[in-house]
Amino acid sequence: MQQDYLIRATALNGKVRAFAANITGILEELRARHKTSPVATAALGRTLAAAAMMGAMLKGEEKLTIQVKGNGPIGQIVVEANADGDLRGYVDDPSVELPLNGKGKLDVAGAVGTEGFIYIIKDLGLREPYRGSTPIVSGELGEDFTYYFAKSEQTPSAVALGVLVDTDRTVRTSGGFIIQLMPGLAEEEIAELEARLSGLPPITTMLDQGLSLEAILNEVLEDVQVKERMDLQFRCKCSQERVEQTLISLGRDELEDMIARNEPAEVVCHFCNETYRFDTEHLQALLERAL
Repeated sequence: MQQDYLIRATALNGKVRAFAANITGILEELRARHKTSPVATAALGRTLAAAAMMGAMLKGEEKLTIQVKGNGPIGQIVVEANADGDLRGYVDDPSVELPLNGKGKLDVAGAVGTEGFIYIIKDLGLREPYRGSTPIVSGELGEDFTYYFAKSEQTPSAVALGVLVDTDRTVRTSGGFIIQLMPGLAEEEIAELEARLSGLPPITTMLDQGLSLEAILNEVLEDVQVKERMDLQFRCKCSQERVEQTLISLGRDELEDMIARNEPAEVVCHFCNETYRFDTEHLQALLERAL
């Protein structure tokens, strides 16, 4: 399978900046790990694609978390990304099944809900993280991130996000693009861009046809200058050592109680669904390290 990747580009003499991402492999790994239903896969994938591109807007050690908290049955969607192209994420209820919507498509808005908020938390290395939020406007997520950029970051943007789930429930293709208008664009340039966007097939159709991200941006924009190409990968920060530290931080009383019950402890990572098991002997060793 082709390596997932992202490109950052400019167009119209720098008056437009653009991002495009293919996250098909990462989303398939998350689908397999979390056993997500098709509609949960679609909701997670759209959020993941947005996070990948927003991560590319960061620098150095900066990272961000996206929380989509709607009133739909999927519950919360949580995705993390950083400037190095590392991605991970989960949904509260991966087993949600819904009928197709009126257009015969996966009902992402039905799963996410049409009321609630999108929260963006950016760790920029400062004392306090940056927090932005905007209301969910449709639950389809592309429109919701478009609204976020306009209202929270004052950047007019067009956001396209898509996931194509195959008949065997695996991810056939997934990705997206973000087109952002910089100051200085003439009205006729904006009008032409809007016309191109409105005539464009879905992002999943173009990816499924084998179009590269570069070719997709060339469908939308003229004079595309690719500034960066970056690999994307699933990467979780959990580890045996981190889980041990978490258990130690519970304190002696909690650890003694676990040992007294003589049952193995299990810790499951939300993000990657990896299970860490600790038998009584291991818990006893952690107790000796606890203050």
